[in-house]
Amino acid sequence: MSAPKKTVRRSLLVTSAVLSSVALTAPVSFAAPGPSTNPSPSPSVTPPADMSSVGGARLGQSGTQADLGSGAPVLPKDITARSWIVADAESGEVLAAHNAHWRLPPASTMKMLFADTVLPKFPRTEKHKVAPSDLAGMGAGSSMVGIKDGETYTVRDLWLGVFLRSGNDAVHVLSAMNDGVDNTVKEMNEHAEELQALDTHVVTPDGYDAPEQVSSAYDLTLFARSGLQKKDFREYCSTVRTEFPGETKKDKKGKSVRESFEIQNTNRLLAGDSDVSVYQGIAGVKNGNTTNAGATFTGVAERNGRVLLVTVMHPEKNEHNEVYKETAKLFDWGFKASGKARPVGELVPPRSAAQSSAQPGGKASAGGTGKASGSPVASASAAGRSGGMGVAVAISGGVLVLLAAAAFLVNRRWPLPDLVRRRSRP
Repeated sequence: MSAPKKTVRRSLLVTSAVLSSVALTAPVSFAAPGPSTNPSPSPSVTPPADMSSVGGARLGQSGTQADLGSGAPVLPKDITARSWIVADAESGEVLAAHNAHWRLPPASTMKMLFADTVLPKFPRTEKHKVAPSDLAGMGAGSSMVGIKDGETYTVRDLWLGVFLRSGNDAVHVLSAMNDGVDNTVKEMNEHAEELQALDTHVVTPDGYDAPEQVSSAYDLTLFARSGLQKKDFREYCSTVRTEFPGETKKDKKGKSVRESFEIQNTNRLLAGDSDVSVYQGIAGVKNGNTTNAGATFTGVAERNGRVLLVTVMHPEKNEHNEVYKETAKLFDWGFKASGKARPVGELVPPRSAAQSSAQPGGKASAGGTGKASGSPVASASAAGRSGGMGVAVAISGGVLVLLAAAAFLVNRRWPLPDLVRRRSRP
């Protein structure tokens, strides 16, 4: 491995030891994201025969896709999810997948696309006073962070409410700031298309069950990978606990006082639970759970210089925290299989990057039409192993230097620098 690549990988500072030291108890003020009561039809238990082949022909096939090289461990036997994917977050290589393009209800993992679409529009310090209309239209049983109309919140407050408590109330306030829910849904669908997430159709910005609202394990992984390029996204999705502004009240002297309350992340691989340990190297990203979608989860973790993305959708096994248990098993397999299992597909670049990379008389990168072309996996792997400039992302004086589009196009890699901030031990 070249020195620049080692530098990039070593810059992925996921302080798992610190996270592991944070023992969290279940919060009592607000319920974790739970099943909604929306009566949208349940998805079929059988994947369709014809699925998208964005990222490679094998990813469009039903069933488990893996190509175990010499010394690669066997896949875990007890994965019950309807769909899952294990991918290298930097190179984009898909190490293994199961029904990767099965279009299923995404639940609150859809909030990753919401954040990737809306987060760049408002400075984190901007303040917004909540109007009653901002909170209108939320589905029954929605998960909430506890936003009150008439109170003022910073944009940072609202995003922490989205990521830690999966607050649909925070999503609706940010959508109101973004010219309304309808406009936000429109922009999310446009952004999904730009990311080549062609399995996705957005109906609600918060992921609440709605007819025809679908995504896939493949698309959710694209959303996470794109979002993780943004510094604020990385901070919010990796925050374990924080203080959230409460309601302004009068004290005994008649003075207005606004206290705060603690919120904790409902991502159990990040925060831990009675039957799930904090996963070594975890750094986000987002969980979800509704009646229609079941449990869904996308996570990113780093270990020994490898950064993996795992998405798990709707485990059939009905046990507490099963989605996290199956995700952890797939992470374990992925870290052991990295460098041994041959890729079965790739995470494609955004459409604009793919089109820009096409040379005169040549073709854009695979996946643009939703059908396989040539051997995208081989070309991506060769590019990822090649040397050259533009792979490393410099970090100087704490200032993140953004990856130039040209660097991504040259090596087909997408480094994820500084996944989480350094945390001081308590």
